[in-house]
Amino acid sequence: MDSDAEFIIHLSSTPASLLTTKVKGVSIKKISVENKQELEQMITKQIDQIEKGLTIVCSHVPINDKTTLDILCHDNNGQLVILQLNVNEDDNMLLRGIQSIDYVDKFKSFLKATYDKYKINEKKKPRLILVAPSFSETLCHAVEYMQGVNIDLYGWEYLKPSPWKPIFAWKPPEKPKEEKETKLEKKEEPNPERKKEPPKRKMRLF
Repeated sequence: MDSDAEFIIHLSSTPASLLTTKVKGVSIKKISVENKQELEQMITKQIDQIEKGLTIVCSHVPINDKTTLDILCHDNNGQLVILQLNVNEDDNMLLRGIQSIDYVDKFKSFLKATYDKYKINEKKKPRLILVAPSFSETLCHAVEYMQGVNIDLYGWEYLKPSPWKPIFAWKPPEKPKEEKETKLEKKEEPNPERKKEPPKRKMRLF
């Protein structure tokens, strides 16, 4: 690598499970993020790590007394993208995310007029990205069978390679055990009948 900056970029694109084998002689430790505001600041600075082409429109939008939309973006197509963040595993973040989608969907025209310098496409339904260290089987199942809403799950680890500054090493959420067992059972069946199943939701990886 020609510089420390290039080395950090290389690390940030490397899966967490491969860091110890690809980066020899570098001390790496896992860091906990206890403050949601700190997490938001770090993600804001590295928004392209979540998805290329995301543009941040606003943040901290109050939906009701208990729910705040953490970060509102739009993608390259102008589709509004809602980011709900958490520093811990929390099933309630799905409910907050759905409330945020409903709110943004109702006020797309208002948002487009208010933030007129952004290329917001009000014809498209907003989509949701949940960002947390991990997700429970209950939440994963709920997202898997939810229809009419585009929801992605992003897991993360916060690592610090000494002596450079901290970076994110993104990881996928673990799939529910029941889902793994179901796939194994299907392989063992000789001629399984084709059944209609609800469309599967994406679980994006960093």
